[in-house]
Formats: sequence, structure tokens, C-alpha cells
Amino acid sequence: MRAVVQRVSSASVTVAGRVAGAIDGPGLMVLVGVTHDDDEAKARKLAAKLWGLRILHDERSCSDTGAPLLVVSQFTLYGDARKGRRPSWTAAAPGPVAEPLVDAVVAELRALGAKVETGEFGADMRVALVNDGPVTLVLEI
Repeated sequence: MRAVVQRVSSASVTVAGRVAGAIDGPGLMVLVGVTHDDDEAKARKLAAKLWGLRILHDERSCSDTGAPLLVVSQFTLYGDARKGRRPSWTAAAPGPVAEPLVDAVVAELRALGAKVETGEFGADMRVALVNDGPVTLVLEI
């Protein structure tokens, strides 16, 4: 699994003109990509990493502060543009594999006590955020 994590002061995702998920105040915007060999164990590990990641102010984590997370599926994180001008998406897991694993990350975060908002899997989404810092990390699990 691959995630792009941004510390934000606010973030939202809109689908077909309506807000599907939003967080206000300090928190994390998380784009999650799934590849073919990912499984529920990796989803749990990613959730634990996100919950304890100390990138909020004063080196605190969401688990320390109760800060919310906005999790959005993002198959393009596995795009490969090393050759030519058109990215290849072959490393991205197909929807029937990826969707349950993104859901597993969200479920595990909630089981850990996190307040989690989400986008809609497979939808055409508009993501808005205010990156705080800016702080942006790429995680590989």
C-alpha cells in the first residue's frame, strides 16, 4: 500500500456537487493507493502508522490529539510514467481488490478511535485542502 499524507488545517472531498467528507481544524489528508499484493494485514499496518504518525504540531499524532483524518482512494499513486507520456496503471490493483482494502484502512482507523471522513471509491472527486506547513509524506507499507 502507498499513501500520500498531508498535514492540513482543513480538507474536503466533493462528489457530484455535494460534500462527501470534510475535516476542519488540524488533521491529516490521506490519499491511499493499493497494489496487487496488498492485503488486510498491510491495511491494518497502514492504519496504525497513520494513527501514530507524529507530524502534527509539537510532534504529536492523531492518536495524541484526536485530530481527524480524511481518507481518499487514489489508484493513480501506482501510475508509472517512466516511459513515454502516458502513465501505465498496471501496478494499481483493480477496484474489486482495492476497495475492500481502502475500507479496511478506514475501519481499522475507526477501531483505533479515529474520527475518519472519506471520499467515494471510484467516483470523480474534487479534493480541496489547506496544507499546513507544508508537510507532505509518502508512506509505503
